Amino acid sequence: MRFLDLVFERIRRSAFLYRFALFTRVLLAAGFIPTGLVKLLGHRFTIIPVENPIGAFFEAMYQTGLYWNFLGLCQIVAGILLLIPRWAHLGAALFLPIIVNIFIITVSLPFGGTPLVTGPMVLAVTFLCVWDYHRFRSILTTSPIQLTITEHRLEFWEKVGFTVWSLSLLSVFGILRSSYILDGKLAIVAIGLGLVAGILTLVRFFWLWMTGNFSVGATSVGDLATQSVSKGSQPH
Repeated sequence: MRFLDLVFERIRRSAFLYRFALFTRVLLAAGFIPTGLVKLLGHRFTIIPVENPIGAFFEAMYQTGLYWNFLGLCQIVAGILLLIPRWAHLGAALFLPIIVNIFIITVSLPFGGTPLVTGPMVLAVTFLCVWDYHRFRSILTTSPIQLTITEHRLEFWEKVGFTVWSLSLLSVFGILRSSYILDGKLAIVAIGLGLVAGILTLVRFFWLWMTGNFSVGATSVGDLATQSVSKGSQPH
């Protein structure tokens, strides 16, 4: 386990991977909350005819009624949890069986190249679980834990950019998934705002990376308590 602990500590030191974790959480939440809402409201997910195996599968799922609503609720809850930093690890844990199930479905039915999308999604959720490895470690072992976890923070303009980008992405996915959620006329505005916010945030990140002005801290995690041990800045 010590080897896994050391790998985890190295991963958590990366300012890039911290931002990638945020990006992944938002992307998954934006992709699944609108989709889950469609199911929860009792609407069909696709208009593929039932003569097609994929259409027949989704129609059978839709006809279950309560189970269809339950699937949507699970996706919404997992997506919301991912957007709340304190509970993001629970969102990742809930998403893992959901996305693995979706991946198996896309492999089992003639979805064409869809597994090339769902496969990386499985890897993305697995990464989020690894990012919060310290929260799941007790499931794997009862050995004492002594970890130094780097605590990254976004600076003000990064927070603004991430917020605008997240809201725009949620709107865009809402448009793509269902007309029940957002008027398609707002698509251009949402996409435009999202692109601008995303580009500016990316530029800001590279500037901070080049100048070494990331805001970070370190937390020592022991057997009984978690305490803050240092705060400062580091280039990587």
